[in-house]
Amino acid sequence: MVKKSHKADILVPVITILSDIIAIEASFLISYWLRFYSPIIKYIPLEENIGIPVLKWYIFLSFMVIPIWILIFQSRKMYTPRRVVFIFDEFFLIVRLVTFAIIFAFGLIFFYRVFPYSRVTFIFIWFTSIFLITFGRYFVLKIEKSFYKSGKALSNALVVGNNEVSEDIINNFSNHPYTGYFIVGYIEEPSGSGNKYLKNAENLGKFDEISDLVKKYDVSTIIITIPSHEHELLYELMRLCEGTNVEFLLVPDFLEMITSSVRIQEIEGIPFLKIKSIPMNVWNILAKRIFDILFSSLVLLITSPLLITISILIKLTSKGPVFYAQERVSLEGKKFNMFKFRSMIQDAERDTGAVFTSKDDSRSTPIGKLLRKFSLDELPQYINVLKGEMSVVGPRPEREVFINIMKEKIPKYLDRHRVKCGITGWAQVNGLRGQDTSLEKRIEYDIYYIENWSIVFDLKIIFRTVKEMFFSKVAF
Repeated sequence: MVKKSHKADILVPVITILSDIIAIEASFLISYWLRFYSPIIKYIPLEENIGIPVLKWYIFLSFMVIPIWILIFQSRKMYTPRRVVFIFDEFFLIVRLVTFAIIFAFGLIFFYRVFPYSRVTFIFIWFTSIFLITFGRYFVLKIEKSFYKSGKALSNALVVGNNEVSEDIINNFSNHPYTGYFIVGYIEEPSGSGNKYLKNAENLGKFDEISDLVKKYDVSTIIITIPSHEHELLYELMRLCEGTNVEFLLVPDFLEMITSSVRIQEIEGIPFLKIKSIPMNVWNILAKRIFDILFSSLVLLITSPLLITISILIKLTSKGPVFYAQERVSLEGKKFNMFKFRSMIQDAERDTGAVFTSKDDSRSTPIGKLLRKFSLDELPQYINVLKGEMSVVGPRPEREVFINIMKEKIPKYLDRHRVKCGITGWAQVNGLRGQDTSLEKRIEYDIYYIENWSIVFDLKIIFRTVKEMFFSKVAF
């Protein structure tokens, strides 16, 4: 058991606020210099009747807006402890909040017309503040993670449930202390099967002893992993924990994930529950297609020297074509030929038929394993994206022979075909790739992506894909 310390819960938010204040003030000063004294001023003429203003007016304005900017950030819970988030998630939120804060600053200037501020300077402030705030928060996140990795300031957590989800959570938190939680143990739900899923955690007692266990082990967080059909136990859990200062975190199961998008729609005064809708409207489809074209064109242009080099190496090291085309299934069951760099010997499935690739596949070419390790064999699929057969981000396409097998075994499997398949996806960046990972979980992640799509979500997956290319433990 870890002895709780609240120092990090106080220190980290304070450091974050100070980092943001310094970043905002620095952005005002840097932007003032860029606008009026840097070499680029010869390309940007000064606004009429402004000339070079006195710096003190910009410092005065920064002192006025900094408290407001901090309040805007706080309104989105940007200063709470244990915000161990992916830096690019933080970046997209910072862009939105800074944009709103700049609009507020413009409004303040409009009503407080003591001094004619430069509009170009505020454009610089927008860019520099986003960069500096993100840069500062990156280091604050590193500091916070270092606290937790050293075993300091961890929050004691108790798991309720004994199942595969519980096992995943305990293994994850044990292997990644930077999440900020220490699992003291678990208790089973009253109807628990008694199966020993949780080999790395201690069974601390019975369900109705939870209040005493919270006090005994100084628990701050209760993580609930019980199945959806037993969620009436939540009321009992909360009743048993009345008077104790503890938070509840509920892990949604597959049923909750697919019903989380339930909406009420009224037609002619009659309310309807929309439990399933079309994932993307016309404008979303258009936005995603434009993004796919621009991004894939850029990737093919930047990697063209690499594409040529890989092509030459394939030709020199094995017999057969450079590219390998294989029929896959995408949106609404449409078939297409997916391109890859050939990483196996020619006619690799002539004797075996359709089989999944294994880790030490004897059919690999001399450079094939290296290509697959870093996903370089997937680069030609950007041609499929340009042709409109695939998207940059989406569920991974599969062959019809495997689809016919899996659609009978895995619920909701065919729902993956409600959007175009992708080169990378939400399941893949969460380590669910290869035949040794759970297909059921892969489908859950794919459906979550479909129900929660956005351009920002796509960008997040792309950034995490780059990380997976170099540090993935499941790629082969």
